[in-house]
Amino acid sequence: MKLSITPHGAALLIRIEEHRLDAAVALGFKEAMREAAEQPGTPVLLDMSQVDFLDSSGLGSVVAAMKLLGPGRALELCALTANVAKVFRLTRMDSVFTLHDRVPPVAAPGSGGCGGSGTGGSGSGDAGSARATA
Repeated sequence: MKLSITPHGAALLIRIEEHRLDAAVALGFKEAMREAAEQPGTPVLLDMSQVDFLDSSGLGSVVAAMKLLGPGRALELCALTANVAKVFRLTRMDSVFTLHDRVPPVAAPGSGGCGGSGTGGSGSGDAGSARATA
């Protein structure tokens, strides 16, 4: 499972670099998210723009990642493709997660917001990069 991890202001941006999040990669995703969660940044923004297919195991792994972060650290989902967004709507998980149409832009210093679309708020900023694989 390939993830790219980049600080995004106060947030941590994790980009899934796979086209499928299914039973075959769910365990690898959870392990990669466990490693990524050790890095600072709140909230954690999960960019799912490359994910074309999500099954129940993949959905479960996203929920497990949210639980791994704990109640004080939000997991917000960004740039869901139409197929993936449909799974979140049908399972009503769109009411559990904050969803953004795209990765929220980095806020200007002192602006106090991110200007992203979707519900809820998110972090800001940029610097550095890392890659996790499992």
